[in-house]
Amino acid sequence: MELGLNDRVCLVTGSTGGIGLATARLLAAEGARVVTHGRGEAPGVGEALHVAADFLEPGAPEAVVAEAGPVDVLVNNVGAAYVAAFEELTDPQWDEMWQLNVMSFVRSIRAVLPAMRERGGGAIVNVSSTAGKRPSTGMPNYSVTKAAVLSLSRLVADLYAKDGIRCNAVTPGPTATGAWLGEGGLAEQQGEREAVLAKVAAGRPLGRLAEPEEIAAVIVFLCSGAASYVTGSAWSADGGTVPIII
Repeated sequence: MELGLNDRVCLVTGSTGGIGLATARLLAAEGARVVTHGRGEAPGVGEALHVAADFLEPGAPEAVVAEAGPVDVLVNNVGAAYVAAFEELTDPQWDEMWQLNVMSFVRSIRAVLPAMRERGGGAIVNVSSTAGKRPSTGMPNYSVTKAAVLSLSRLVADLYAKDGIRCNAVTPGPTATGAWLGEGGLAEQQGEREAVLAKVAAGRPLGRLAEPEEIAAVIVFLCSGAASYVTGSAWSADGGTVPIII
């Protein structure tokens, strides 16, 4: 299948690890001019440019977009997650999660819109979560922000379809990245690491966590010309975790 991504400028936020890294690697393999982003060094996956920035800093998303130049494809992937009790979360914790998981998406989208409109179109993919569809009681502020990403995605799709700009969301389930598997990651935050991972895997109809490349494949499809009639959707890539309601 021809994806039509050759020489397209694709900015992937939060792409020095996990799903973002796998997405950047796959886009580069498709011939895209990939701009990676993160707080650390360039990941070395064939990117044309890497921009280091902390999206909690004022003006950072706009500065990254400006350095990337006119963007054809934006993948909003940057974000954070941790386990916490609802009644113990502080207002600053809610606000910080909102700023990173939602407002950085809003700011990045606003920054890429003028060039996309001028060039007659573009594609935006926002990485949400199954927790945005069915909240995780152990991650309250994460769940609420990921639900907001779904609403944002539909809003942008409706507003800018007339400009040839498509916007979709992807809702991954638990994925075998450092966020889950790493020291101090989501698995260890919930108990004995291997026992938690086994329980989480058993809760998926497919019986395992996703590999980041599996999520990246869905994202790259939505970025591509092969998905030219797809907008305003939320694509589940969760091993069957959240069922379709008919």
